[in-house]
Amino acid sequence: MKTLLLTLSLLFVTLSVGPAFAKDPVYTSWKNNLAVGGYDTVSFFSGKPQNGKKDLTFDFAGAKWRFATRGNLDLFKTNPEAFMPQYGGYCSWAVAKDKLAKGSPHYWHVEDGKLYLNFNARIQRRWEKDIPGFVKAADGNWPEILKD
Repeated sequence: MKTLLLTLSLLFVTLSVGPAFAKDPVYTSWKNNLAVGGYDTVSFFSGKPQNGKKDLTFDFAGAKWRFATRGNLDLFKTNPEAFMPQYGGYCSWAVAKDKLAKGSPHYWHVEDGKLYLNFNARIQRRWEKDIPGFVKAADGNWPEILKD
């Protein structure tokens, strides 16, 4: 019994700590491999984010990207980097602080033609207090932060 408990404890600690290799360059949920939570990343640039459709997907950078329209899918295919969220969709404020946290499609901002996601409303408010400063800091941390 003690051996079983010790084995389970070690397994739990190992899984909790996580792998000792680089993180994915695009944030996706553990439940699926959807970038931007399944939202159409192109739609953010019109100011009206939309959920993507299951039948309009494109695999890129190790993630599945969904789109609301065929036009947005085609546009993304021409230049994915132009429409992908910065820092792979991880929380922009967290990356500026040299940390990784999930980005949420509900807390977003387009600045200078680039899409930034943040973790929640509180973090979004912090981000908005000094966007240029946080962008500069995050740019300095990215992509090295993925190499934990």
